[in-house]
Amino acid sequence: MLLIIINKYFCSQSVFIHWLQNHLIPCPFKYITGIDCPGCGFQRSVLSIVQGDLYKSFIVYPATIPLLLFFTYGLADKLFGLDTTKNSIKKFFFIITGAIIIGSYILKTYTLYNPYKASA
Repeated sequence: MLLIIINKYFCSQSVFIHWLQNHLIPCPFKYITGIDCPGCGFQRSVLSIVQGDLYKSFIVYPATIPLLLFFTYGLADKLFGLDTTKNSIKKFFFIITGAIIIGSYILKTYTLYNPYKASA
């Protein structure tokens, strides 16, 4: 009986993940300009985390895990009042996450659109 319940859960989760992969929200910035925005890859990265592949999640969008930690801490702070030091922990998370987003965007843009890059 337990195996049937577990099998139904994992099969339904697999179907749901497959459905999500085929129904991602398109990026309007990329649609208009043809250039990735600083948030492109976040949805695919979250799906990789849901599937348990942290390495793929990091490769697709390095800022996903820090962003999720930032929002989780912000929600916990709002509910339980964790940060009593004038939001210094939230500021630290914000700066680190922003630096990761900007750094990875610059790196991705430079490697994708570099005219001096040797073509294979």
